[in-house]
Formats: sequence, C-alpha cells, structure tokens
Amino acid sequence: MKLSVKKGDNVLVLAGKDAGKTGEVLEVNRQDGRVVVANVNIQSHHRKPRSKDDKGGILKTEGAIDASNVQVVCPTCKKATRVAHTLEDGKSVRVCKKCGAKLDAKTSTKTTAKKTAKSSKKA
Repeated sequence: MKLSVKKGDNVLVLAGKDAGKTGEVLEVNRQDGRVVVANVNIQSHHRKPRSKDDKGGILKTEGAIDASNVQVVCPTCKKATRVAHTLEDGKSVRVCKKCGAKLDAKTSTKTTAKKTAKSSKKA
C-alpha cells in the first residue's frame, strides 16, 4: 500500500479518541496501512512476572492506528496538510500542498552532510 507518511514525520491525528493530538511517527507498517505515533493510542498490557527477579505490572505502549487517520504536519507552515509528489532530479520528492515546501528536506540534508564528511576524510 502506498503511504505518504514516513518514520520520523510529525503528524496530526484526525480521528479517534486521540483526535487533535500531534506526535512523531515511530513505526510504519505498509502492508496493513497502519502507523504508530508517539503518545497516541496508549494501550495497557498486563504482564505477569516470569521469574523471581522479573517484575510484573501494567505496561503502557503505543498502539497502531490507521494511516488514513493521520495527516503530515508541514515543518515550514506548521499546518496539517496533504502530501503532493513532484519529480526533482529524477527522484520523487514529497511536497506540502499548502505552501509548497519540501517535506523530505531534513533527510536530504543529513545525506548531503554525510557525503561531504566522507569526501573530506578521503582528501
């Protein structure tokens, strides 16, 4: 399934009990079309102690929500937006529909920084 949400994106939850909350995407499951967002859809898991030293208790973890219930928040205009795809240098780039800013800008700057660091070590 084609999703416009990636790990590390800041998203706004549109539907469900946590509607209106924002958080970072921790995990993306493309087969099921579900995402795990930090501090959203908190579920309680009751754990039984398995050994003498192991502590049991109630563990709180984030549960997955459907990707259609979240919208990417643009880092430039700070608004929840749909994602457009444009071609740039032969590669598809995610773009904000409202302001036109690149949503993949932070990942591209990391890769260029790594490339320049490697080239400077070789020289």
